[in-house]
Amino acid sequence: MSSERFKTEILPLRQQLFRLSMKLLGDVQDAEDAVQESLLKLWHIRDTLESYENSAAFATTVTKNICLDKIKLKKQTKTIDEYFVLIDSDNPQLQLERQDTNKLVRFIIQGLPPLQQQIITMKDVDEYETEEIAEITGTTIEAIRTNLSRARKKVREEYLRIVRNYE
Repeated sequence: MSSERFKTEILPLRQQLFRLSMKLLGDVQDAEDAVQESLLKLWHIRDTLESYENSAAFATTVTKNICLDKIKLKKQTKTIDEYFVLIDSDNPQLQLERQDTNKLVRFIIQGLPPLQQQIITMKDVDEYETEEIAEITGTTIEAIRTNLSRARKKVREEYLRIVRNYE
């Protein structure tokens, strides 16, 4: 499928795909993300779209599957705080341990190089997407992933070192 044909057949479906995403996800930002992801996926496979009898139906299916994946991921993903609540929300000792752990991790993050500090904070605390971080920091997505991986590794290693020395 040529880029012109893609623009005339697939891009006009954006509103329809957005309505479907909103119906499934119930959040404007998540729905917009799902539509963007769908259109990007369709763009990457545009050469094979002609093999589908109804490209609009295929685009709808792709969007629906992306939304369902997002729903599954949300159900599986629990924050550290949710795990502590599940363990024992009334236990003051656990609450204190959680506060101490959070303070220690923040302290360790402050010791990272400035770019890694910014990236790990944006990704893991502020929950920005990798693409957004790349745009804000003016670096590539690959550089973001590399720096994030290194930052997480340093935080993990330093945390374990401090905890082991404390015991």
